[in-house]
Amino acid sequence: GVPTIPGTLEPVSGDDAARAAAREVGYPVMIKAAMGGGGKGMRLVRREEELMAALRMARSEAGSAFGDASVYLERAIEEPRHIEVQVLADGHGHVIHLGERECSIQRRHQKLVEESPSPFVDAPLRERLGQAACRVASAAGYVNAGTVEFLVDVRGHFHFLEMNTRLQVEHPVTELVTGLDLVREQLLIAAGEPLGVRQDDVTRRGWAIECRINAEDPFSGWLPSPGTITGLRPASGPGVRDDSGIGEGYTVPRHYDTLLAKLIVWGVDRAAAIARMSRALAEYKIVGVRTTIPVLERIVAHEDFRAGRLSTAFMDRLLPGLQAAAGHYGDIAVITAVLDHYARLRSVAAAATPASSASAWRLGARPGWRSR
Repeated sequence: GVPTIPGTLEPVSGDDAARAAAREVGYPVMIKAAMGGGGKGMRLVRREEELMAALRMARSEAGSAFGDASVYLERAIEEPRHIEVQVLADGHGHVIHLGERECSIQRRHQKLVEESPSPFVDAPLRERLGQAACRVASAAGYVNAGTVEFLVDVRGHFHFLEMNTRLQVEHPVTELVTGLDLVREQLLIAAGEPLGVRQDDVTRRGWAIECRINAEDPFSGWLPSPGTITGLRPASGPGVRDDSGIGEGYTVPRHYDTLLAKLIVWGVDRAAAIARMSRALAEYKIVGVRTTIPVLERIVAHEDFRAGRLSTAFMDRLLPGLQAAAGHYGDIAVITAVLDHYARLRSVAAAATPASSASAWRLGARPGWRSR
């Protein structure tokens, strides 16, 4: 009873099978890794002549990331919203949902900004999404905290995407609007306890937004930026939460995920949350590695973001301005370096200049006197 996206039910085994399946599903198609997510092993294919090259890249990436190169195909829904629903299911047959999270702002299928609730979802759609998510969890016999993800088109029609059988990176936004500690709920479920909250008990208050701060250089093709953090000033204040494990002297490795911190804010409404996030991003300083903070600031300031006009194609609208800004940030870096060099030269010159022999203290000195 849950709408799904047309696609293959099993991984495609060979090139000929993939070509036939893509024709049956209909272009554009999305290639997806069968054994994992997070944007790895995913490729969008618009025409048949692109399929074989995309398959090779997707299989290679899936094999490296998950140890299994299996992929499947599904029809691509272009410019949808990516909306997910948080569920809790215990071992006593109780399943509830905690509302939705808007996760549409992504780069290469990796989420950058998440918020709860969604600016698009009204009460009837929220109820339909929540019921569908609970049906998925119940049908699977799922026991734990988990997330059911959907693609939602402009008319509010939604399709089941996948279920993540764990807490998501973005779970704090749900915690802030519901007041529930999801880690605690997960542990109680694992201990065999029945859910301590029923569906009618779930209430939501205010608005929460999360920005993922990564050690990447968005002005140089989003390349990872490994290195040592030499300076750190996290954002703080009322309604601001910083989830991170970094500190001054921490070395960002080149071999693992680039996520450094999750910056989460809460406000009484969306406008208040956006204003608080803008201030928090401006306050957050990391020195020693490049980060995505400048891009996050541009996202939060963008008129489409503030108006709630979101889709998985949001970053495509932002990238032209981002590329133009790359030169601007480069100029700032050069000016900063020149000013720093000039300040150092002045310091050296001042240290090398002997004190004036006409100093009033020297002129007034008496032989043999010394300070006590």
